[in-house]
Amino acid sequence: MKRFAAVDLGASSGRVMVGALDRNGRLDLTEVYRFPNEPVRVRGTLHWDILALYRGVLDGLRAAGPVDGIGIDSWAVDYGLIDADGRLLGNPVHYRDARTDGLRLPIGDDRLYALTGLQKLPFNTIYQLRVEPFADRADRMLLIPDLIAYWLTGEVGAELTNASTTQLLDVRTGMWATGLIDQLGLPGRLLPPLREPGSVIGAYQGTPVFAVGSHDTASAVVGVPAGGPDFAYISCGTWSLVGVELDAPVLTEESRKANFTNEGGVDGTIRYLRNVMGLWLLQECQRAWGVSDVRELLAAAEAEPFAGVIDVDQPVFLPPGDMPDRIAAASGLTSRGAIVRCVLDSLALAHRRAVRQASELSGRRVDVVHIVGGGARNELLCRLTADACGRPVLAGPVEATALGNVLVQARAAGALDGGLPTLRGVLRQTQEIRRYEPRGDQDRWAELENQLWG
Repeated sequence: MKRFAAVDLGASSGRVMVGALDRNGRLDLTEVYRFPNEPVRVRGTLHWDILALYRGVLDGLRAAGPVDGIGIDSWAVDYGLIDADGRLLGNPVHYRDARTDGLRLPIGDDRLYALTGLQKLPFNTIYQLRVEPFADRADRMLLIPDLIAYWLTGEVGAELTNASTTQLLDVRTGMWATGLIDQLGLPGRLLPPLREPGSVIGAYQGTPVFAVGSHDTASAVVGVPAGGPDFAYISCGTWSLVGVELDAPVLTEESRKANFTNEGGVDGTIRYLRNVMGLWLLQECQRAWGVSDVRELLAAAEAEPFAGVIDVDQPVFLPPGDMPDRIAAASGLTSRGAIVRCVLDSLALAHRRAVRQASELSGRRVDVVHIVGGGARNELLCRLTADACGRPVLAGPVEATALGNVLVQARAAGALDGGLPTLRGVLRQTQEIRRYEPRGDQDRWAELENQLWG
């Protein structure tokens, strides 16, 4: 039996999961520790409480007991800056902070896309560094998982899948775009050496710390139990990351205008996807209403089909606070059931659009849609997504990110071998997956899509 600790840091909580792999290839996953991730606003700026997160990681690793490896994944784009003595310069700023609102770069959108392949998002690292007050004093920029790994091991680096989300990486070469760094007037020393997923970073108390797909979506895509190449995935949680897995980036003008991104995946793959706002809208409604159990809201939503639809990716829905009021203003709906159904119908519609465009723009056939992550628990959303996409939805595993993290560690440690199809085969044999067949009227969904986006 081999045991691996997956440190998985999410936008609202962090946890340490232990994956146990036996010699017959059975993989069991257990949550051993969970801790809150509560951002803090200081003098108008929203920060991550990174020291509290690190304390949670240490407590979780103690709870895990002896393991054969440790891997760390988290959300993308955010970072900490360290000086030449390895000291942290300020708390990392939250990507939902407004400091980059309206910021423009001294490079055309078309040229930036041709170089980096990333969709235009105001919180990408490249924008954050343009307004970073500590940039000139810093020695290195460390993305969140790399910062935690540095504190555990003393080793500095940047794992490739997460580095690919910064909009500072050349998507063709997989190397830092040094010319772009110079053009932006940023010190080149900020960019640390790159690491491949599966490499050994160092050791924590004698246990190897492995680079995994440290962008949580990269690990989640490893955790998609696909049986062949013709699939789309939706890593569904606070965000819905909707796309297909490719061997090479898509850098056409049509792709840029559709706001698709080409992020690095494990084993040299490309995660060709669009960021859709995701269950953030529902989570913020729950917080505003003081409702902890989403089931009562979903029961009310069942009775409100097509109450209204909104474009969930409008910037008005990005910040926290007053979400029900903003949805009501956009949709004209007021009851809780109608607002929740509007969120889910609109999210399914956004899934449909992104799956369709990913297939058309990449030339990748899509026979089935996999939903992984917390959204796989939401039966109504899974049913609506199957209906909207007109394809079967396979929901699960819920813990795809932690499972992908563990599988990459297990292969690096020699407990597994083979490529992504082999790793995914372990999931199909050991994880619960639920199938939803499409129903309903595709013409109605097409009409709604045309109504919102033309």
